[in-house]
Amino acid sequence: MEFFRIKKDIPFMRHALVFNVISALTFVAAVFFLFHRGLHLSVEFTGGTVMELKYQQPANLEGIRASLRGIGYDYPEAAGFGTAHDVMLRLPVIKSISGKDASQLVFDTLCKAEKGALTQIDNVNAKGEHVVKQACMTAAGAEAVELRKVEFVGPQVGEELTQNGLNALVMVVVGVMLYLAIRFEWKYAVSAIIANLHDVVIILGFFAFFQWEFSLTVLAGILAVLGYSVNESVVIFDRIRENFRKYRKATVHEVIDNAITSTISRTIITHGSTQMMVLAMLFFGGPTLHYFAMALTIGICFGIYSSVFVAAAIAMWLGVKREDLIKPVKEKDETDGAVV
Repeated sequence: MEFFRIKKDIPFMRHALVFNVISALTFVAAVFFLFHRGLHLSVEFTGGTVMELKYQQPANLEGIRASLRGIGYDYPEAAGFGTAHDVMLRLPVIKSISGKDASQLVFDTLCKAEKGALTQIDNVNAKGEHVVKQACMTAAGAEAVELRKVEFVGPQVGEELTQNGLNALVMVVVGVMLYLAIRFEWKYAVSAIIANLHDVVIILGFFAFFQWEFSLTVLAGILAVLGYSVNESVVIFDRIRENFRKYRKATVHEVIDNAITSTISRTIITHGSTQMMVLAMLFFGGPTLHYFAMALTIGICFGIYSSVFVAAAIAMWLGVKREDLIKPVKEKDETDGAVV
């Protein structure tokens, strides 16, 4: 399926050096911000408390943050999700408050901010069992704030998640290299991995520069970008191999330019449809999916760029040639081994 077909090949490889210099400068800037500012890791990695609250009135997020700063949380994260009444808190571990007491202190503080008081309430659940829970009740008898969920992630669990995330990233990189080396040739594997790591580092650089929260969902997005980006590289490499068979007298530059030009329509259809779905998550998915969609958006844009200008150019500079992909046909000996 094609939206359009470009009759004349675009000379991408003529400008490969310029585009790769731009790419290298972007990569260096991303590395600088990673080391200079670092990632703003979520509580899944650092350890902390996650709480879900429901307010009777629309929640005042800035007022909630101010109340949390008053009890020692310098950078409290309060975000709405679902409706204006629902709030999610992500609170890091601080020395002055133990993990077990953090949720109790926070709930008590926010309850007082709503002019309420903590009260024990006996409820009957769906199974007919009596369950005693703590509720924040106003003087009028209404529940001002409802504590719906509390999760505590210890520092050791955070370290384990960090290590597992790095292991997953390494396994993906090694798997991609093996796949490309078997399907094509080692030059293509090296160029694709450099392009993919280029995408990953730039995504991390954006998160470090803007200090966006780096969570497990963002890590999942980065792993998805790795697979998505290598798919674009494979399509271009496949077309290069096909062109080497088709155009016997064409130079390497001409073969690569034709391969990229002939796949532009497919690239627009595939990435355009994917990006529409990702933008829907970005704008309408709420805070839970916001940074996941942001990582995918950056990855898709730079994935297209790296597949065309980084992976293909590096393969060309590594000296890829027709013989790397197509075995030469041996001419048959007319004498059939006879000695005259």
